[in-house]
Order: sequence, then structure tokens, then C-alpha cells
Amino acid sequence: MNRLLGARARWRWVHQILGGALLMPYFLLMQVVVGVVAGGVNALDSAPLSLLAYAFCLPLVAATALFGPVRPMSVAAVRAMCGVPGEALADGPATSWAARGRASAWWTLHLGTGALISGMTLAVPPMAVALIAVPFVGRLRDVRLGYGWFSTDATPYAAPLVGIGLLAGLVLCAAGAGWLLARTAPVLLGPTPADRLAAAEERASDLAVRNRLARELHDAVGHALSAVTLQAAAARRMLERDPEFVREALAAIEDTTRRTVGELDAVLGLLRDGDPARPDAAPAPTLATDLDGLLARTRAGGTTVTAHQDPGPVGDWAGLPAIASREAYRIVQEGLSNALRHGAGPVDLRIRVRAGSGTGTAAATATATATAHDTAPRELEITMTNPPAAPDDDREPRSGGGRGLRGAAERAALLGGSVEAGPRGDRWRLRAVLPLAGGDR
Repeated sequence: MNRLLGARARWRWVHQILGGALLMPYFLLMQVVVGVVAGGVNALDSAPLSLLAYAFCLPLVAATALFGPVRPMSVAAVRAMCGVPGEALADGPATSWAARGRASAWWTLHLGTGALISGMTLAVPPMAVALIAVPFVGRLRDVRLGYGWFSTDATPYAAPLVGIGLLAGLVLCAAGAGWLLARTAPVLLGPTPADRLAAAEERASDLAVRNRLARELHDAVGHALSAVTLQAAAARRMLERDPEFVREALAAIEDTTRRTVGELDAVLGLLRDGDPARPDAAPAPTLATDLDGLLARTRAGGTTVTAHQDPGPVGDWAGLPAIASREAYRIVQEGLSNALRHGAGPVDLRIRVRAGSGTGTAAATATATATAHDTAPRELEITMTNPPAAPDDDREPRSGGGRGLRGAAERAALLGGSVEAGPRGDRWRLRAVLPLAGGDR
């Protein structure tokens, strides 16, 4: 009984009545056309002509459903009223003719069955009520209903059974049509292979953006926290002995936090607005503009950093492609952060532009670009070494699989490069190679 008169069945019934209402403009138009063709008669006065108009309006329904937002509207109605799981239905308008054809078939089925159920809903209940009341209302017995056994010559006490049968038939027809539409909806309104591919690409794009933002947050905030922690610890140790060093450490802490707040605001702006081109966003740090400040802030924490920079044929770091300069800065930042958290002793940093190896997709692209300009392919090489922490040091042991090092490897992979990190003799070494194949300046 719940399947016939429950909340879901009632909503499906309403859904069909809406379909009948949507068919009415088509039906009235075809009534006029059929009436004119039949000699100027009123087709509403003839049951055969009305059925003919109904049959002729269905192809018109199918043709008009090939255009316009039919699928999104149908999907929204089915999800709200028919109890069909949302994942079984496609999102967005149909983009291919195959998807439009399926949506057109659904539209025709919905409006066609909806018109029949709507007509029955309007006609059957009054007729059933009249039949049920025949034994109890004397005047109804004198009304000639016609159609044989509906006439007043029939036994009046059989009429209520006929009326109840008509109501039961209406309920069964409405429930059956609702079930049919619910079973057909995933077939005709479900996602096509193209829809699934587009959804997968959108999810992959969203995941890539989230990963990129996670890398930015980790590199900016993680490095800042490590640097500030060491700078504060060094300032505390030297508070009585070297006030000048303490002032420099506090200035470095202030500068580090100010810059990190700016970078954090930019990343949070991307998360909040989804707009990578916000006018108030802080510019991304690069080797050309921010490397010296990064080294100064690291040294302010008491860590000795020896930097060897060789821009080579590019002249200076401003000559690097912008994307390579940005990713290289982040890799250097992560390497220094890793050294501060897990290492000990002085850090030796070497950054240089060298002749490329000519292997790999990005390197091959760089080779082709360079050949077109009669120059050798180039690579940006970053090498950073420092001793590991002593066994009795309270720092975490360093491994090659940390989240930051994985992020550095992902940054390099975006440019077709690579990152290697691990023990090398008695020192820990981080080495990154980024092909220079032009790019966004």
C-alpha cells in the first residue's frame, strides 16, 4: 500500500501531472491544426480527433526537446520528486546529439504519460464518486449515463463497485507510470561517457588546485615556523651575551612573519574566491627578488649558509622564466626548512645554470627551443648539503619521504625536472634539476 499511496508515489504522481501540464500547449496547438485539416471542426468535441491531436503532438514535443535546457530541468524534477539517486543522473545541459536525443526521448515519455495520467486524474474521481453515490442519491438513478451497463437500466448497487474499481485503476496506473519513469530516468538522463570524462577531468583539476595550494601553505608556513622557532631559540640563548644578535634575530622574526602573513593571505584568497588573479594578492616569491632575503632570515637563526650562485648564460636570476624562478625558490625554501628542522651544522647551497642533458620530455622541448635559437639546452641545478643531526639531538630524524620533499618533487615534475634527497657520505644532500624551456615570464 505504501508503494501505491506513500509519499514517494504521491510525489511521482505530481511529477506526472506537471508533465501533463507541460504538454498542454503542444496539445492545444495540434487540436487547432487537426480541426482545420478535418474541415474546420472543433477537435475537442471529437474523441478520435483529440486522440489524433495527442498522437501528432508527441513528435513536436520530441523535436523541441532537442534544444534548450531540457535535461537540467528534467534532472532537477526527477531528483526532487521521483526518488532517483542523484549520482545516477547527469549534471548540466546535454552537449552531444546523442545526449540530446536521450533527453528528448525522456521528455516525450514524461509529457506523454503525464498527459494520460493527468486526464485520468481529472476525469476518473468525479465519475467514481458519482457511481459510488448512485444507490444513495435517487436523482442519480434518473440520470442516463449511457455506454450500456453504466445506464440507469443497470443494477444500481453494482455502480459503487465500478466506482471503486475506477479509483483503484487510477492509483495503479499512476503508480505504474511513476515506477516506469523512475526506472527510465537513469537510462535516458544518466551521464554519457563524455559527461563522465568531463566530470573526471573537473575532479582532477580541482585536486590539482588543492594539491598546489597545500604545497604553497606547507612551504610558506612550514618554513616560517621552522625559521622563527630557531631564531627565537638563538635569541634566547644570546640574550645576555650578544644583544646585537638578539636584535637581528627579532628583526628577522618580524620580517619572516610579515612575509608569511602576506603569502598566507594570498593562498587563503585563492581558497575563498577561487581567483588566482586577485589584485590584492601578494606576488609569488622568486629567486630574483626573494632569495637574498630568504638566506638572510635563515642566517639570522644562527645557521651558517654558504651560497654559491652562478646564473651562467642567463646573466642573473631575473633572466629565468618566471615559473622556473618561482618553483626554484620554493624548492630552496623547502630544502632550508628541512635542514633547519632535521639537520645540524652549516648548509652549503649551490645554484647554477648549466648545459642540459637533453633527456626527458621537458628537456627535449628545451633542446628543440634552444636549437631554434642556436643555443644549447639549459637546466637550473640546485644542490644543498649539510650534516645530519647528532644522535643525541632532539630534532626529528630526517628521511627522504617527508611531505615537504614530496611537494618539492611535485614542483620539479611540473617542469619536467626531478628532485633527489637522501644521505650522501656523511652529509645529507638535496639536488633538484629544472629544465629551462622558456615559459611564462
